[in-house]
Amino acid sequence: MSNKSLPFHQRFRGFYPIVVDIETAGVNPNTNALLEIAMVMTTLNDDGQLIPGACVFEHIEQFEGAKLDAASLEFNQIDPYQPLRFAVDEATGLRRLLPHVKQALRDHHCHRAVLVGHNAWFDLLFLKAAMKRSNIASPFHAFTCFDTASLAGLWFGQTVLAKAVQAAGINYDASQAHGAVYDATITAELFCHI
Repeated sequence: MSNKSLPFHQRFRGFYPIVVDIETAGVNPNTNALLEIAMVMTTLNDDGQLIPGACVFEHIEQFEGAKLDAASLEFNQIDPYQPLRFAVDEATGLRRLLPHVKQALRDHHCHRAVLVGHNAWFDLLFLKAAMKRSNIASPFHAFTCFDTASLAGLWFGQTVLAKAVQAAGINYDASQAHGAVYDATITAELFCHI
């Protein structure tokens, strides 16, 4: 039986892949602020191929005492003090996002979400730290993740997202890079392509 003919919940042993991208104000999940979270649900088309589904997104306020690394903010071009971001605290943002995850798990008869990301360990660590600070139980597997940097390195010989996407023949807009919605969306395209 080919992977394409398997029901969704059997493809990944009951895990449901959700592409997550998190933009931050540094690299330490315990001290640096989480500023944006985007999640792209995955689904199957009529031919049984994995495709990107709905995207959900939140701007997040820095938690009390969070450190903001100037180099990180310059890199991702996020102004955490911009009032038009309409940012919410971590707990509120997570409580808005997680019902979408739980509904997808029910819809696809899966028992646990698995985070898909480009350098997925980074996003997983920040997500886990935010959930711990917010006292929210995670529907994501605690340590298993699908890393598109590793998958693309194996499949295309490219580990940088822009180069991997281009090697896959997917259009890439560098002017939109380093925003959670765009990075999650393009990573979802790459993951589904692979």
